[in-house]
Amino acid sequence: MKSPAISFEAIGQSDVFLEFQERLSRTAPVPRPVLLIGERGTGKELAAARLHYLSGRWQKPFVALNCAALSGALIESELFGYERGAFTGALQRRVGRFEAADGGTIFLDEIGNVPLEAQEKILRAVEYHAFERVGSVEAVGVDVRIVAATNADLPGLCAAGRFRPDLLDRLSFEVLALPPLRERRGDVLLLARHFAAEMAREIGRSDVPDFGPEAVAALEGYPWPGNVRELKNVVERAVCRSDGAEITAIVFDPFPRRAAQTPGATPRPAAAGPPDPGRDPLGVPMKEAVRELKDRMTHAALARARHNQRKAAALLGLSYDQFRGLYRGYRKRHPDAA
Repeated sequence: MKSPAISFEAIGQSDVFLEFQERLSRTAPVPRPVLLIGERGTGKELAAARLHYLSGRWQKPFVALNCAALSGALIESELFGYERGAFTGALQRRVGRFEAADGGTIFLDEIGNVPLEAQEKILRAVEYHAFERVGSVEAVGVDVRIVAATNADLPGLCAAGRFRPDLLDRLSFEVLALPPLRERRGDVLLLARHFAAEMAREIGRSDVPDFGPEAVAALEGYPWPGNVRELKNVVERAVCRSDGAEITAIVFDPFPRRAAQTPGATPRPAAAGPPDPGRDPLGVPMKEAVRELKDRMTHAALARARHNQRKAAALLGLSYDQFRGLYRGYRKRHPDAA
């Protein structure tokens, strides 16, 4: 079983991101379990791969398993393998993920989804470096470092009787919390340009489109509930839809009509501003739509810059004089908004 092909570049310049990477680098050489916690899309598998490749095990396998993708009945045989005849359909012995990762690292994503029975076997493998395949009583010895990840509240699951406290103790030699993208100030545009370059290369474009001031303001003003994974999807979509050298429009939700028509659906947030961003863009004249976009971006830039007009101008990619002209029109239309 081969290790998955994973790019383990770490891209970011924000203080919170660099602090996380420093802690990860200090932890990597220590051959003990690590628990990664963070929201979806923050890059937990990327962090696990970096822990492996920065450790002394880097030449050995890195084996990953998404525990949320398997039913409880399948997780045990997937993790520990099985003997021929162990159950219907077991026509031959199969090596599990622990055995495949011998000498290296096993990454258990969404560890909170593992049922209690399998948790007990994982604990035994951590404590005694041995396990039994399904359908066997013969112990198989392994030397594996465990890196687990979750976005669930494991202490809360322990209190509810759904996760073993002793397993949590063993997995928590070091707990690394991945910062969400909204806390990584300055990293959004850096990552966006990286993903844009990758996508342009993938689709065979000779140029890499840059982001115009409207797109920059939209990217930096969005809260990114899906974190880096969502940013990657949004940027790749923007590059594919762009014909010119500059990306001017950012589409956060590819199904805006579906969100509006689904009962109880909550549309994703748009950049803040006095005008209604949810209005049908074809329901108003072009000049009015452009004016509303400018007002919304002006409002967002002023909020981000704490009403420092020079900083707001820089956020929009404008000179101070250009911004002053924009701001005068904004104040005239919204005298109470700034």
